[in-house]
Order: sequence, then C-alpha cells, then structure tokens
Amino acid sequence: MAEQTHEQLVLDLARQSFTFDATASDAERNCWLVVHRHAHGVLPSEYDIREVPEDLYLEVLEQRRRLGAPD
Repeated sequence: MAEQTHEQLVLDLARQSFTFDATASDAERNCWLVVHRHAHGVLPSEYDIREVPEDLYLEVLEQRRRLGAPD
C-alpha cells in the first residue's frame, strides 16, 4: 500500500471535516476535530487540552475553504 502524500492527507482531512457540519457548521471547529483525530487517534473529550499541529490545521482549513460546501 502506497503511503499518502502530505497534499493527499490535507485534502482527505479537509473532506472529512464536512462530516461534522451536521452537528455544527463551523469550519474552524470541524477542521480542528479532524486534525485532532489524526494526531491523537481519537476525537477530543470535553476537557481535552492536547494540542494539534497548527501548520497542519491551517492547511486543512485553507483546503476546506477552497473546496467550499459539498454538493
């Protein structure tokens, strides 16, 4: 199995962020959730204060904005 490139990872995470729009249509929150899950293997708990890679988060957020709302 081929390893995912960084660009593919960013695109995949940006697409995944749209799945959280059903609970809150907040791009920043939803990108943070998918990056947190990617970095730590789980979604954050209510009091989870673990940090996420800021550069990856910003790239995912930018990619999501380029994608716009899914059909």
